[in-house]
Amino acid sequence: MTRIRELDALRGFAVGGIMLVNTWQHTVETLGDHRVPLDGAIEALFQSRFYPIFSLLFGISFLLFLRGNSRWALLSRLFWLFVFGLVQHTFYEGEVLTDYAFYGALVLLPASFMAAGWPVLTLGLAVLAWGMLVGGGVWLIPGLFLIGMALWQLHPPRSLLFPGFAVAALAGVLLIGAWIGTNEWWVYSVAGLAGAAAYSLGLLLVLRPRLSAVLEPLGKMALTNYVWGTAIIAVAVPVLVRDPTRWSVVGLTVVTLAVQIVFARWWLARFRYGPLEWLWRCLTFYRWVPNRLESGRDQNRPLPDPGVP
Repeated sequence: MTRIRELDALRGFAVGGIMLVNTWQHTVETLGDHRVPLDGAIEALFQSRFYPIFSLLFGISFLLFLRGNSRWALLSRLFWLFVFGLVQHTFYEGEVLTDYAFYGALVLLPASFMAAGWPVLTLGLAVLAWGMLVGGGVWLIPGLFLIGMALWQLHPPRSLLFPGFAVAALAGVLLIGAWIGTNEWWVYSVAGLAGAAAYSLGLLLVLRPRLSAVLEPLGKMALTNYVWGTAIIAVAVPVLVRDPTRWSVVGLTVVTLAVQIVFARWWLARFRYGPLEWLWRCLTFYRWVPNRLESGRDQNRPLPDPGVP
């Protein structure tokens, strides 16, 4: 197996978006009711658009991991992801690693015994609808996991990319307009899903080698970059709240992502997996996993790891 570069690029794109949204959310929560024009732009264009992408990719990566490993190894992997989440929760409220691990074991593992394709997609849509009814947010994750798994099993043709993007983009715009007029949370949640679909399909349409080379390192080290990013947010929020314009949120995000891209490219030129990705793999298999690349080794050989936010 070689790495699937489009998945790495999509995951890297989601890493960047999640960094921006998480930084903004924690700043806004600290300030309470104080709002500025930038808040509306982030709500309309970015919030709730990136974790659905990660959730779909997690469902896909679940199947990729199962190609060469047992379900017991997968349970071990989810258990250690849950442990990472518990550790992260000690300094960052709002982590989703525990949710990903829990729902992965709850819905993805049983679904792996089902007939592939349409039955999984039907179940995923039903679970997604249930999640919408009970409150949205993290309740949407299990349905998105299943839909991601089903999309990989069904292998929709590339010719659907542009029509899918056009429909999703139009739906996203109309739903945002409806949300502004009604302020209904469920309208906003559906708009977020439409926006996530539009961003994903649009990125795949415009993805070229140079853009991919920027995004792939972020995606290959998604766990490391996510945890590192949340640590930066936890330290920076007391400073960010002093900026009444909120543009420091954007500045911190850009600087953090730039450093992460440079570091990830440097690291992956020398090692197969990111620091936390390597530790995760060692814990999963309860053995030391070689990580340093030999001179001239093809860096695309490792199987894609499940993406996490």
